[in-house]
Amino acid sequence: MDENEISKIVFESALKVHKVLGPGLLESAYEECLFYELKKHDLKVEKQVALPLIYEDVKLDVGYRIDIIIENKFIVEIKSVEALNDVHLAQLLTYLRLSKCKLGLLINFNVSLLKNGVKRVINGTL
Repeated sequence: MDENEISKIVFESALKVHKVLGPGLLESAYEECLFYELKKHDLKVEKQVALPLIYEDVKLDVGYRIDIIIENKFIVEIKSVEALNDVHLAQLLTYLRLSKCKLGLLINFNVSLLKNGVKRVINGTL
């Protein structure tokens, strides 16, 4: 399954979660529900995956954690904030670069229409 197919599944699953829960909950609630929905699709889905930083052949644990990674090639970063801003985008871009993944979705569940809270992010350094 390629990244675009995974992206479609993630968006549809997030839409279902948002429809049931609505806006206003903590990120962790959306993460658990989205994780549950994605597991139904027989995908390899992991949550809160540690992402080390490699610097001059040294692996450093600097506390980076990927919210959800699918098939080791697609990252989902979940937010529940008033508005997405540049730092959220930079965070996902960093995760994509460090993990060598090509594509990810930044999803803000704290919106009335979920499509207004989703940003597709491409790793342009590959």
